[in-house]
Amino acid sequence: MKQDETFKLAELFCGPGGLSFGAMSAVVSDSRGKTYRIKPAWANDLDEDTCKTYARNIHGSDLINVVCTPVETIDFEKAPAFDVLAFGFPCNDFSVVGKQKGFNGKYGPLYTYGVKAINIHNPKWFIAENVSGLQSANNGEAFTKILEDLENAGRGYQITTHLYKFEEYGVPQTRHRVVIIGIRKDLGLEFKVPAPTTSGKYISAKEAIENPPIPKNAPNHEVTVQSKIVIERLKYIPPGENVWYEGVPEHLRLNVQGARMSQIYRRLHPDKPSYTITGSGGGGTHGYHWSENRALTNRERARIQTFPDNFIFEGSKESVRRQIGMAVPPKGARVIVEAILKTFAGIPYDWIYPKLTNGNGNGNGNGQNCLFDF
Repeated sequence: MKQDETFKLAELFCGPGGLSFGAMSAVVSDSRGKTYRIKPAWANDLDEDTCKTYARNIHGSDLINVVCTPVETIDFEKAPAFDVLAFGFPCNDFSVVGKQKGFNGKYGPLYTYGVKAINIHNPKWFIAENVSGLQSANNGEAFTKILEDLENAGRGYQITTHLYKFEEYGVPQTRHRVVIIGIRKDLGLEFKVPAPTTSGKYISAKEAIENPPIPKNAPNHEVTVQSKIVIERLKYIPPGENVWYEGVPEHLRLNVQGARMSQIYRRLHPDKPSYTITGSGGGGTHGYHWSENRALTNRERARIQTFPDNFIFEGSKESVRRQIGMAVPPKGARVIVEAILKTFAGIPYDWIYPKLTNGNGNGNGNGQNCLFDF
């Protein structure tokens, strides 16, 4: 029996740990009994609460392996070695909502720190994740440049890019994200996009939240006290509809000029996947229960993002909401990483050809943006 292979994972812009948590659960063994798995080595994020959440759930509360600092300050020459780099670089400037500044914005150039880390450490593979709006930023030029830089980083990488619709991979949410997989060219391996596992048999929001029921004393399960006008407004909004529903009385409607965001006071539909869970936004953007006249609790949001109930988020209620909304769904991460491990193990699996859109997302507005979804 050959020695097992454990890939040491470093992660930039790690968030609360959805990608790492999913990757850690992806373990495969080949016909000779050799096992392939992921072991988190170190991670980086800017936000203190986020770093504490990552440390608690990925490193047993040990903050020594979580570098809580701006990525610009990291000396990658001195950073511990790693076999795998994960980075969900900030999406703000690639969003299709707003000005979509791309490389001209504050966050757009941050992907270059992933390239820098790859140049120095030459990991065996990497995984990068971003919103679907990445494809159209700067008239598509940003996406082309990012792919070129990643392909030519370090010793050179074989790139596979796909727009994943996570509801097709067991996530009870229409969350669509561009995921870029790069395997070092000298390894002679080619990653193939894993075939959907729940296409046409999606997991509904109700099933995710109620099966099994969430214990009342579950962590991060505080119920928001809604104002009287919000409660009254929600009474007129059916499951799956929002504040613009024609049955909402005039005095309870919102006086908003221009675009009408579909997420405002939008209830979940119990028989369908949730719409995209977001990390920030003002009144009406918190996600609302299909029958109870209230916003979702953070634990309900975490269920929709496929975090287990024993995954505890640190920080205030709003901080936790942001962390959950910005995270990679662990179940989606597991499917992708499992396919990568099978690629290294030489284990066949069902796959599909990679697909991307024309830069306008998936056509129905789901999962376009890390902040809001139209």
